[in-house]
Order: sequence, then C-alpha cells, then structure tokens
Amino acid sequence: MSRPLKHKLLFTVTNDLTYDQRMDRICSALTEKGYACTLIGRTKHSSKALNERSYATERIPMYFQKGKLFYLEYNFKLFWKALFKGQDVYCAIDLDTYLPMLMAARIRGKKLVYDAHEYFSELEEVVKRPFVHFVWQKVESIAMQTADAYYTISEGYASLFKKRYNTDFRVIRNVPELKEEIGTPREAGTFIIYQGALNVGRGIEEAIMAMKSIDGLTLKIYGEGPIESEIKTLIEKENLSNKVAVMGAALPEDLKKITTNAFAGLTLFSSTGLHHQFSLANRFFDYFHAGIPQVAMNYPEYKAFNEKYNIAELIDHLDAQSIASAIAFLQENKSRIEEVRANCQKAARENNWQRESHKLIEIFDSL
Repeated sequence: MSRPLKHKLLFTVTNDLTYDQRMDRICSALTEKGYACTLIGRTKHSSKALNERSYATERIPMYFQKGKLFYLEYNFKLFWKALFKGQDVYCAIDLDTYLPMLMAARIRGKKLVYDAHEYFSELEEVVKRPFVHFVWQKVESIAMQTADAYYTISEGYASLFKKRYNTDFRVIRNVPELKEEIGTPREAGTFIIYQGALNVGRGIEEAIMAMKSIDGLTLKIYGEGPIESEIKTLIEKENLSNKVAVMGAALPEDLKKITTNAFAGLTLFSSTGLHHQFSLANRFFDYFHAGIPQVAMNYPEYKAFNEKYNIAELIDHLDAQSIASAIAFLQENKSRIEEVRANCQKAARENNWQRESHKLIEIFDSL
C-alpha cells in the first residue's frame, strides 16, 4: 500500500545537476519521506545525461553560459517555469535563484524556503567587485526578510546571518551517507586530491606551487570551474605537468572510490570574504568519510571540528610552504596517518547523512 503523498517541493540551482551531491541527498531524503520533489538546473554545453533518480529533474536550456547575461536569462526562464509548476513549496538554493522563486511563490501564494549553501554576498569573486557586491547584498537583504524557513551549511554562517539580519537559520551540513568500509586499513595512496569547483580562493594555485617541494606524491585536481584554464597555464609555466594533473569532473560514485585511494585531501580557502572564513566545505566531510587525512585551514568551523575528532592537519596561512610542510609531516609520520584513519571512522559514524537528514525532514514537515 503506497503512502499518502505530502507536499510537492520545487528546488532550483544554477548548476547542471550532474555532480551536485548535496541536492541529490536532499531530494532523495525528502522523496523517501513521501514528498514529491522536482529539482531544476540548467543545461551546459558539456552536460551529460543524468542517471535515473527517485525524484523529478529538469534542466533549462541556455544560450548564455556565464556572466550577467547568463543570470538574466536563467532567472527569466526559471521564473516562468516555476510559476506554472503548481508546487506547494518553493526552495531557492543560494541567492542566484532566489528572486524568481520569491516572485513565483508570492504570485501563487505558496511557502518559500531559502537554502544558503554559501554566504553568497561574501564570496571572494563577489567582494572584490564593489558593484556586484552591492547588488548581491541587496538581494540578500530581501531574502532574509521574505522566506518562510531558512537553513544553511554551518553554525558559522547561521551565526553571521543572525548577527547581521536577525534571521534564524537551521543548520543542515552536507555530510555523506555512512558506509561500512570507512577507515578500512590499507596502504597510503600516492597522490594528493583536491575535489570541488575550480574557483578563486580555493587554494588550488598555492597547492600547485607546493608540489615543487613535495616528493613522492602527485596532485590530482578533480572538478571544473571558471579558473580551469588559469590552473592549466600555471602548471605548464612552472613545469609541473609530471606532478600535477587536472582530471576534470568525476561522477560522485566514481569520485568516492578515487578519494579512498588518495594519500591526503585538501580543504583550502583564502581569508578574503566571510564566506571562506566560516565555511564548512563538502570535501571536508568527504575526505574523512573516505578515511584519509587532509590539510585544512585553521578557520573556526574546521578548528572546532578538528578539536573534537583530530582528523586534519590545520594550517594558519594559505601559502605553498604551509601546505608542503603539512604534507611532509604526514609523509614522515606513518603513525599519524594510522591515528587519523581511526579518528575518521569515529567522525564518520557520528557525522553522516543518516543522522543529518532528520533535521531536514523536520523543517519541511513544519511548513
């Protein structure tokens, strides 16, 4: 006997859905609890066919692929699509889909949820451009007064939003599902891994330069983004093609297997913008769920987590020397790697999507 269907939920993002693990977890968890979820993204020139999922997916075809014209085109098309979807609850993921969802929800008299994956107005690529920064701050101030429910990815972001806008956010961290093989003893890998978007301020350039003084390991960069060509140019310029490889984006199920075989992972951010300083990146969780050590920034969220579980080497400054020193310490201390693997197992068992998803369900059940 089938369960009675709960509300129909519409989620919107600006990516092409292929590699968005967080949204897959969110929509899958809500679908399992009886909600009818639809996730809307966009089509890119490089988009692959999506695997079959338990929830509905749609991708909006785009003429413009980046910049202001992309946002204008996407928001216009998204508004009309959202307006005629007939959903019960609209959920905007980050500020770049908020305005069309706000208008569609208000016209239809429906509930609106804001999911802040990022502190969008404090992204490095935003704060360095005064007019762009001003615009996104205005959009953010609108969002903070008009949604019916709010959630974000870290206590740091929630605290900042509360202080600046007096808006209460629940925290839903992007932790992976728990797998039994976490922490399985094995030989240390032969490569360092970076996984995630290739954006400014992610420490990718510094990690590349660190490879000049790191022996016995290579660096593999998994992801795609706006600075990919600059990264490849830097690798070639510094004659590091034999030590650094840009691997492109990998499907989530493939990336999990790859990460498990890495020597260590990188969770690096510049100090520009509050977004970086109070982040709690997806890869931070992915690495310890894969049972590998990592080098991360000594920022509040990572520091607090590491004080409890001791699964990372934290660095105070984002520079090649600090990264290389942290990797060298791991290379020289096999016992430390074994200690981290044991700690990763404990951290994964206490921080996973099976536990975290209950908080998500509570938010939508309360609407």
